[in-house]
Amino acid sequence: MGANSLLKCFRILFLVLVATQVDGGVTKHYTFDIKLENVTRLCHTKSIVTVNGQFPGPRIVAREGDTLLIKVVNHVQNNISIHWHGIRQLQSGWADGPAYVTQCPIQTGQSYVYNFTITGQRGTLFWHAHISWLRSTLYGPIIILPKPNVPYPFAKPYKEVPIIFGEWFNTDTEAIISQALQTGGGPNVSDAYTINGLPGLLYNCSTKDTFKLKVKPEKTYLLRLINAALNDELFFSIANHTLTIVDADAVYVKPFETDILLITPGQTTNVLLKTKPHSPNATFLMAARPYATTGLGTFDNSTTAGILHYESTTKSSKNLPIFKPSLPPLNDTSFATNFSKKLFSLASAQYPANVPNKIDKRFFFTVGLGTSPCDQQNQTCQGPNGTKLSASINNVSFILPNTALLQSHFFGQSNGIYDTDYPYSPTHWFNYTGNPPNNTMVGNGTKVMVLNFNTSVELVMQDTSILGAESHPLHLHGFNFFIVGQGFGNFDPNKDPKSFNLVDPVERNTVGVPSGGWVAIRFLADNPGVWLMHCHLEVHTSWGLKMAWLVLDGKLPNQKLPPPPSDLPKC
Repeated sequence: MGANSLLKCFRILFLVLVATQVDGGVTKHYTFDIKLENVTRLCHTKSIVTVNGQFPGPRIVAREGDTLLIKVVNHVQNNISIHWHGIRQLQSGWADGPAYVTQCPIQTGQSYVYNFTITGQRGTLFWHAHISWLRSTLYGPIIILPKPNVPYPFAKPYKEVPIIFGEWFNTDTEAIISQALQTGGGPNVSDAYTINGLPGLLYNCSTKDTFKLKVKPEKTYLLRLINAALNDELFFSIANHTLTIVDADAVYVKPFETDILLITPGQTTNVLLKTKPHSPNATFLMAARPYATTGLGTFDNSTTAGILHYESTTKSSKNLPIFKPSLPPLNDTSFATNFSKKLFSLASAQYPANVPNKIDKRFFFTVGLGTSPCDQQNQTCQGPNGTKLSASINNVSFILPNTALLQSHFFGQSNGIYDTDYPYSPTHWFNYTGNPPNNTMVGNGTKVMVLNFNTSVELVMQDTSILGAESHPLHLHGFNFFIVGQGFGNFDPNKDPKSFNLVDPVERNTVGVPSGGWVAIRFLADNPGVWLMHCHLEVHTSWGLKMAWLVLDGKLPNQKLPPPPSDLPKC
């Protein structure tokens, strides 16, 4: 064979390889070494659990269609599991990560390889620990780029910057939640909020720990915002700048401009920041502080701030005036409601909004706080009237088993592990948002809701005022859903569905159930496995505000959950 023929063959082979990469993606490998690291914030040094010694943890970058193999090695005394928040995990439920739901935790000295493919998603998600309160320090961004040669549905940004919000505690978060569960009262709140792990200049002893973003004039930056805070929804704004929202929970949305946005724990939002035409002789704070509704308990009433400054300013940055953004009042539910109503799916030919129209199953779930008896007789707890604080869905406060639900289901060993009689609606009707009932006690158990494969679901989640109305950011594992309606007061099944948006509702994986109101979502149960749904306020999850959906296998091979990997952790 001549040189020209060989060159032609190589060219053909190269084109075939490129086509394979474009269509099927590539495989990317990461290693997460879980280990302790001393970190100082607010003049307090403590040993925290990290990935590869980093806080926040390392950034995962992939394209739509790529496969990720992430080996997690546990070098600490805590049990570990990692959740890839928002990843659909189609037929890869063993990689979802919540401890005692899809896997037993990774014990000291053990490792586990999370193996999953990113299908039909592009944007920003994040990973975090999914056991106890370890996600206070174990978290990091997941950046999903479009497939090669597929552009964004908006102007290509000059630069992309992940901004991840968190909470800093001067003391050990494991001790905080352990004490709270033992006493039955509310846990201590955080000492600061953070931007990319840094509290910022508005806190004492924190000026040097401030995130700084240097920008050029007349450029467009894509800010990838992530709320990884443990327990607080956050308002965010950049002084004297307007943001254009283009993506929510790794789904493109109809772009709209805003000076302020709200982001709840578990949500991500991509925004375009258009810088000013010329370098101003000023710096600008980017600030976040909590949106706190009137529920029971205290919260961290403080503000984290970073600095936005321009290159080529004529003065020293130390002498420049600083502009601060104006954020809404802490309990501004009106802003929160109006903001959420501005989010719509693109609903284009390339990015359709496939809202289920024919509904197979309708559910009505009450969501809220309540109480439980103290664990021991003659003991007085710190909750209302000497009880323990609890939380529930349809008056079921969820108890995690001692073995993984998905393993129990797959091997047909569910007897004694979980029950399948989860209530479709509350057992007793009451005025959910009016005067609370006299009995505030909740039931408890390990119950799952069983769905046949491809069941189309409509779920209404209703906040309750049993111990005070409160917003609840609910996250559904394994699925995206469409937010078709929301309102205040008690949901009216005869009137409210008439105003549902079935054309271009926003598609998300985490939604805030409004304080004193309701939200309606729809999703297609096209992913076999056991999928957790829970409040992303970690304290509410600890109190039992969670449940699980069990989606049965379909008839075709690509509709079945494969066997577990050989290195799946054992309990």
